[in-house]
Amino acid sequence: MPSVVKTAVLFPGQGSQYVGMARDLYDGFEQVRRMYELAADKLGFDLAAVCFEGPDEQLSRTRITQPAIFVHSLAVWSLLRAKGFEPVVAAGHSLGEYSALVAAGFLSFEQGLELVGLRGELMQAAGEKAPGAMAAVIGMADEDLAKLCSRDSGVVVPANFNAPGQVVISGEVAAVERVMKSAKDSGARMVKKLNVSGAFHSPLMEYATAAMKEKLAGAKISSGRIPVVANVSARSRNEPETVRTQLLEQITSPVRWTGSMRTIIDSGVTSFVELGPGNVLCALMRRIERSAATATVGKLEELERFGL
Repeated sequence: MPSVVKTAVLFPGQGSQYVGMARDLYDGFEQVRRMYELAADKLGFDLAAVCFEGPDEQLSRTRITQPAIFVHSLAVWSLLRAKGFEPVVAAGHSLGEYSALVAAGFLSFEQGLELVGLRGELMQAAGEKAPGAMAAVIGMADEDLAKLCSRDSGVVVPANFNAPGQVVISGEVAAVERVMKSAKDSGARMVKKLNVSGAFHSPLMEYATAAMKEKLAGAKISSGRIPVVANVSARSRNEPETVRTQLLEQITSPVRWTGSMRTIIDSGVTSFVELGPGNVLCALMRRIERSAATATVGKLEELERFGL
C-alpha cells in the first residue's frame, strides 16, 4: 500500500512583493475581491491599487509591503482550501508566520490583518527612529558568522538563518559594514547589503514591541487545526499563549528558518508548497533538503497547474 505524502504549506515574508501581484486572482475570483475590500476597510487605504499599479517605491514601504504579501498569500490559501488542499503543518518566514497562523486556524483573517497592519507601521517607524542595515552572507558557517557578530563592539546580530551557509545579519549601519568586511576577509563567498528600510529582527526593532505587545494581548488567538513551526524556536506550537508570546519575541529575534524546515522534514514531511508572491522559500528548500518536492502557487496559472 503506497504511503501518504505529507505536505507542508509555507508563506513568504517581506521582499517577495512585486507590482501586479495577485491581479489575476482578483480579476478571477469574487472571494479574493472581498478579501481586498476588507483589507481596504481595515487598513484605511486601497491595498489592491498599490499591489496592482504600484509604484514599486510605495509598494516597498514596510507598512504596505507586509499586508500586501499577507493578503496575497491568504487569497491563494482560500482558493486552495476550497479545492480541498490539506497540509499537515504550516510555517511562514517572518511576516509569513502571521499568514501561516491564519491558515492553521490560530487567527481569523480579520484579526491577522489588524496585527499585520500595525506590525508593518511599527516596524517602518522603528526603522526611521533607529536607522540600521541588513546584509546577506553566503558561503560561511553559521556559527562562525555569529561569532563575528558577537565580537563586534556595535549592535549587529544574525537575523535570518535562511539555509546552511546563507545568513542575513542586521543592526547598526557601521557595525553591519564592519562584519561584512570581516566576513569577506574570512572567506565568505558573497556578502551583499540588502535594500531594506530597517534592521529587522535585531534589537533596533525594540520600538515596535511595546505597541505590538498591547495589540497582541487583546488579540483573539485560538487553538489551531494544524501546528505552525515558530520562527523564534524552530519548533511547532499549539498553545495560544505561546503563539502570543513568540509573535512578540519574533520582532527582535532571529528567524530560524533552517531549523524550522529541519523540524518539519524530521516529522516525515516530504512535500512543500509555497503560497503567495515569489518562490524564495522553495529556493531555500533546495539548499536545505534537495530531495524535498516543492511547488509555488501565487498566480492563476500556477493555481490551475496545481490541480487538486
